[in-house]
Amino acid sequence: MTTRMTITILTISLMLGGCAAMTDTQRGTTQGAAVGAGTGAVIGALIGGGKGAAIGAGSGAVLGAGAGYLWSQRMEEQRKQMEAATAGTGVQVSQTADNRLMLNIPSDISFDTGRADIKSNFRPILDSFATSLLNNPSTTVMIVGHTDNTGNDAINNPLSVNRAASTRDYLVSRNVPIQRIQIDGRGSSQPVAPNDSSYNRAKNRRVEIFVMEQQASSPALPQQ
Repeated sequence: MTTRMTITILTISLMLGGCAAMTDTQRGTTQGAAVGAGTGAVIGALIGGGKGAAIGAGSGAVLGAGAGYLWSQRMEEQRKQMEAATAGTGVQVSQTADNRLMLNIPSDISFDTGRADIKSNFRPILDSFATSLLNNPSTTVMIVGHTDNTGNDAINNPLSVNRAASTRDYLVSRNVPIQRIQIDGRGSSQPVAPNDSSYNRAKNRRVEIFVMEQQASSPALPQQ
């Protein structure tokens, strides 16, 4: 058992060590497989001795490889659509390190200070976004609200959640299924700039929208 576990650990180390030369999609898949392999090996060791460790590592690698996000051609097309739809508005559209599409929407576009009502110039952006989501039904959405540090947590935390909820509700009104959307509010806990000036505080008052396409799991192996 010890020998098999040692081989498994060495394999995981090699997999992770090779990530530097990979694309983001390959890296995410490999890291998922490595983590899955390690988890599977531990479970297998507990329930089946040395053989269980080897089987667990293999099964865990398959499950882990399907646990990341996929940057597909559809995701790339969504990114281009949203860049075109938000050009000149101040909205930042980017691909995250873990292959999610992120829209960073500053407060001067989205919400008035201390309010959770969607501003009129935010609606066309959300209209375009809703259309892109309806054209890509395999994706899911996470909306996260943020505030600056003005006030206290008793005000900022619910305000950030309410802003995320207002954004979700607008998308739902444009026929995006609510089951595809999750929301969260972080209050002032995750600033992107120091809260030392009105300019920087405006950066921290924002809504971040993440679009994810789940990496497909490998098909189950036939029973022997």
